[in-house]
Amino acid sequence: MGIAVTDGEKVIGEYITNLKKNHSIRVMPAIHDLLSELNISPQSLDRIVVARGPGSYTGVRIGVTIAKTLAWTLKKELVGVSSLEVLAQNGKHFEGLVVPLFDARRTQVYTGLYGKRNGVFQSIEPDQLILIEDWLEQLKERNLPISFFGNDVALHRPVIQEMLGEAALFGSMADHNPRPSELAILGLGKKPEEVHTFVPSYLQLAEAEAKWLASKEK
Repeated sequence: MGIAVTDGEKVIGEYITNLKKNHSIRVMPAIHDLLSELNISPQSLDRIVVARGPGSYTGVRIGVTIAKTLAWTLKKELVGVSSLEVLAQNGKHFEGLVVPLFDARRTQVYTGLYGKRNGVFQSIEPDQLILIEDWLEQLKERNLPISFFGNDVALHRPVIQEMLGEAALFGSMADHNPRPSELAILGLGKKPEEVHTFVPSYLQLAEAEAKWLASKEK
């Protein structure tokens, strides 16, 4: 869970935890405490930026719901940013390619490919849900060093090293958490969206929803 407040391109407050606790009851108090510490009222905010997914279905849903509620009640702009794009920023100074990665179970991963084009760090391959071995086969064809980021990289590190060898590099311990300040900075350059039609990006149906739809087709 991460929350940040920025003023222009200056980060004035940032709060991050990496705990398996109930975010649904922790996020609003954390927002309140950070704003209070900074002596900023919610009404003085200009824009709400949220990581819209992909990732944990519950986590994405909680974040998007809170962001939409804040934007609607405060009458503020709402901007969504790919969760993978946020994580990829931890490798933006790396000269090779950057792969952000979230585990999606059943040997699948949420991932994308980022790097520099004309000096600008940007998406090279769109976010996707893919089997890790299929993804690594595609990456092998790049013939470039590739750096992997994300707390779930450790789950797949053996197969990554086996298939990519010395071309595979890994972020340090501090590089694997997405930074909410990076989310805020990315949000500065994106267009606001209509609050009511804003939806998360899951890249797949939640397991319960998929089972429900399958039962309806029988």
